[in-house]
Amino acid sequence: MRIVVTGGAGFIGSHICEKLLQESHDVICIDNFISGSAGNLHTFQNHPHFTLVEHDVTVPLKQDIGKVDQVYHLACPASPVDYKEIPLQTLWTSAAGTKLMLELANKNNAAFLLASTSEIYGDPKVHPQTESYWGNVNPVGERSCYSEGKRFAESLAVNYYRNFRFPLQIVRIFNTYGPRMRKHDGRVIPSFIQSAFMNEPLSVYGDGKQTRSFCYVDNMVDGLISAMNCKEYLGPVNIGRDEETSILELAETIIRLTGSSSIISKVPLPEDDPQKRRPNISLAREKLGFNAGIGLEEGLKKTIEYFRKN
Repeated sequence: MRIVVTGGAGFIGSHICEKLLQESHDVICIDNFISGSAGNLHTFQNHPHFTLVEHDVTVPLKQDIGKVDQVYHLACPASPVDYKEIPLQTLWTSAAGTKLMLELANKNNAAFLLASTSEIYGDPKVHPQTESYWGNVNPVGERSCYSEGKRFAESLAVNYYRNFRFPLQIVRIFNTYGPRMRKHDGRVIPSFIQSAFMNEPLSVYGDGKQTRSFCYVDNMVDGLISAMNCKEYLGPVNIGRDEETSILELAETIIRLTGSSSIISKVPLPEDDPQKRRPNISLAREKLGFNAGIGLEEGLKKTIEYFRKN
């Protein structure tokens, strides 16, 4: 198949591209490198079935990329640093970028996968979060450029589906980590690893009892590809690991695994920081056979080794 991956030079997108190439597909990566990195492509950039199109998805494509069979729409800045530095680009990617990629899919009758987010649920009042929960989101907070952008993108995708009936899946991605994450993008795992390497304090917000559920990138990629290839429209589906870990426990584990002499320091909570985040993945298990089999400690060891080498 010929498959488009927007945001293909990003953290998760580059792993998707690599896996699809291993499965003998032709892959067209579309990225403007606003948050992605050319370095994420170096292991496969010369692959004969790989094409890089440097392009901003919020404007129409200047070149004809030919017939495509699937579109993975992952393009969107997605880190706390991005929320502060490029909020308008983040919103517009979820709006105009999603619209243009939906039109590409509709034109080709191609299957479309929207990479949505657990930020849809905001600071949830339902735990764990099921797909039927509508969320508790601050529509004008600092994180709203991402959370509200993705909520709009979901509505846009669903209404395109209702009108044009090409294959659609919407995946709500929960916290994902692994090699190729940006070192300084504000996400907790790379931030903790970098501080631990430098024997600097690991800054934990509040009392550190807030929780997250961390999914290793290989498991996430398997879930996304399974969702794309599912013949049944599932509605939004959570993909992630349903094992809950406190931020304090995470910090202690990273200090131990890196052999660091770092201490843990407590800092004030940022605005709208969710207190609990854990997916109910019953739908993904039932319909996709999804299993996030790589545990946190195993995944952290792989991630720490990557950062140590890079």
